Amino acid sequence: MPSAATKKKELEKKKSGKLSKSQSTASMPHADSTASLASKGGPVEDDAFSSRTVTGVLSSRPTARDIKIDGFSMGLNGCELIQDCSIELTIGRRYGLIGQNGSGKSNFLKCIAKREVPIPDHLDIYHLDQEAEPSERTALQAVIDHIQAELERLHALEEEIMSTTGPEDERLEAIYDRIDELDPATFESRAAELLHGLGFSPAFQQRLTKDLSGGWRMRVALARALFAAPTLLLLDEPTNHLDLEACVWLEEYLKNYNKCLVVISHSQDFLNGVCTHIIWLTHNKLTYYTGNYDTFVKTVAENEVVQMKKYQKEQEDIKHIKEFIASCGTYANLVKQAKSKQKILDKMEEAGLTKPVQRERTFQFSFPECSKLPPPVLPFINVSFAYSGKPEEYLYKDLEFGIDCDSRVALVGPNGAGKSTLLKLMTGDLTPSVGTVTRHPHLSIGRYHQHSVDQLDEEKTVLEFFKSMYPNTPTFKREEDEWRGYVGRFGISGRLQTTKIGMLSEGQKSRLVFAMMCMKNNNLLLLDEPTNHLDIEAIDSLADAIKRYDGGMVLVSHDFRLIDQVAKEIWVCEDKKVTMWKGDIRDYKALLAKKMGLSGVPGKK
Repeated sequence: MPSAATKKKELEKKKSGKLSKSQSTASMPHADSTASLASKGGPVEDDAFSSRTVTGVLSSRPTARDIKIDGFSMGLNGCELIQDCSIELTIGRRYGLIGQNGSGKSNFLKCIAKREVPIPDHLDIYHLDQEAEPSERTALQAVIDHIQAELERLHALEEEIMSTTGPEDERLEAIYDRIDELDPATFESRAAELLHGLGFSPAFQQRLTKDLSGGWRMRVALARALFAAPTLLLLDEPTNHLDLEACVWLEEYLKNYNKCLVVISHSQDFLNGVCTHIIWLTHNKLTYYTGNYDTFVKTVAENEVVQMKKYQKEQEDIKHIKEFIASCGTYANLVKQAKSKQKILDKMEEAGLTKPVQRERTFQFSFPECSKLPPPVLPFINVSFAYSGKPEEYLYKDLEFGIDCDSRVALVGPNGAGKSTLLKLMTGDLTPSVGTVTRHPHLSIGRYHQHSVDQLDEEKTVLEFFKSMYPNTPTFKREEDEWRGYVGRFGISGRLQTTKIGMLSEGQKSRLVFAMMCMKNNNLLLLDEPTNHLDIEAIDSLADAIKRYDGGMVLVSHDFRLIDQVAKEIWVCEDKKVTMWKGDIRDYKALLAKKMGLSGVPGKK
């Protein structure tokens, strides 16, 4: 069977002198000019509680690699999330998609991935939105299997194009390039290199996927996405299941992605390191900005200054014109001037007046005041721990430290080192194999972890849930208006308060967990990856709340910026020990980059 390279040379010979580009394009089958969910049989499978409606018109060439769709709108459950704007995705650009929780970012990626808008079939898409399936295949095999399936898809597409439009079809050249790029001879070595970068040791790569946790299977899915290297790569919060070292590796890898990437991320560090462009979903519109996140912030600030100056000048002009018209009264010699001024006013309004700067409302909250307990509050004395209890399997050995109400500690270290385990030892969910963990008798712990949202009843509305969780008693009484005001402080306002919790975004559910935490006067906060699913503004609000809080805090997070804002101490969990890091989190990130070696990052040019 001829190789893809040989086919490509034959293709170039056949194409030369036979058909002009315009003739070839004219003979191509065109994608549907519009696409809507209704025309495809109703609600999509991924939305258990919702129905997405989408419209859009393909305005780029059906055979092109760049995508432009005009007249794009997207609704969810009768609510318009995006209204009449354009989708523009260009090869060579890496887009960061940002916007508030619930604005429609994840649904936007889903509608592209499911081709609910008219994206030509020859453009391959990979959407990372769920973990790899549990199976009898190893992690390494699961990655290779997926790419083998992609290779078979390409050969099938090649045959279809050859049988329908012939060798002149310009899509064939891209298909042959893609087949050459995948190169089955190097499948195993490249898949192993990607898994290693994502934290898999050689032995762990041989673990069956059915024996891996959801977080590790998500890493397998991420390795598949990177190995596939599709024309359009869609990543929804890819760092959520990674430790800091893997985050640094992924940032370095993606900054060299030379096709088209659209990534949703709450990490400003990640967006700065990876993105060449930002798409801001705000006020039901997609607005495009050149540059990384910091450049976006600067551009928006400058634009808002210009907008406010223009708005203020227009308002002053309108005020003066109206005052002049009012002063004219019915004097015959002034009526003509008044009519002339009114025409100026009418033209200004017809042309469209500048709107004042309006930022979408985010949430601002504070953790309740608490009484500071005298130390020792939470001492670890000669603590060793293994889930099996066996000394040869200790995850930690001979730990000696204490957490007090003045502590501001961030735990860092590789996945599997036991950061979450350490938090469970603090709460008493786990008991040391050796030694003691003593909790002050009046210690109250507020805890956030990745399963915190499971305590929410998805069948109840937000208000129904809070009323049922915290019913009125003789010592606690809160009317509906008070509940509305309380929940509203966490960015859940208006119709969202009477919406079933199951229909909220993951970020909005996370806000409800913080609302529940703030119902108690806790002396200590244990926060395990609290930024997962929160938008950037919400993370800043969380950081402000932590800084104002007068109790202690222990944080596990892959968000360098949050750690930088709230942590006074960095503790490294590694090699069965917990040691204090002498520098700040930026120094630690630099160490991780040095340890990993940039020259060793797959995809590094």
